[in-house]
Amino acid sequence: MDKKYILVAPSILSADFSDLGNEIRRIEKAGADWIHVDIMDGHFVPNLTIGATVVKSLRRHTKLIIDSHLMIENPQRYVEDFIKAGSDIITVHAEAVPRLKPLIKKIQSYGVRAGVSIKPKTKASVIYGVLGLVDLVLVMTVEPGFGGQSFMQDMMPKIEKIRLRYKGDIQVDGGINAETGKQAKAAGGNILVAGTYLFKAKDMKKAVASLR
Repeated sequence: MDKKYILVAPSILSADFSDLGNEIRRIEKAGADWIHVDIMDGHFVPNLTIGATVVKSLRRHTKLIIDSHLMIENPQRYVEDFIKAGSDIITVHAEAVPRLKPLIKKIQSYGVRAGVSIKPKTKASVIYGVLGLVDLVLVMTVEPGFGGQSFMQDMMPKIEKIRLRYKGDIQVDGGINAETGKQAKAAGGNILVAGTYLFKAKDMKKAVASLR
């Protein structure tokens, strides 16, 4: 895929939460494109992270796209909170929503982009029915819940299957670094979410460049 279509979205799950303002400035100076925010409720996934108030704080510090990934039960109850907080993109999990289309349309009715995500054990075919509606597909290449996990290479055929049917943005999240990023791009992904690899790098700018 052409480099100009490859976007890098640092996941602030790996950032220093005691100094998020400066972490956002690091992301901007490094030349990243989006800010990926992992929202976890301790129920849908076995971890508890942040809520809409943190997204609202982030919005005051940046003009970059804020990409909110809702790994929560009953996301339909909370999408308005995250939209009002300043999210530009709201991604919900297919596994968490019994009827995806109404929620996707609701998100889009606010002028916000809507994405759908699937866990590693979920088949690509589960989301085929909404590919003509969503603005983004997010394929998890780790089991969602914690950062720093190893990339699941066996997810590449799933990305390939989706790419055959979908011309929009395919985001890949989990265990992304320079090497696994190449695999994700070769399979058809064009937005790479990376946490540990970017925030632990001695030179974040070089790390961002290595993912393009």
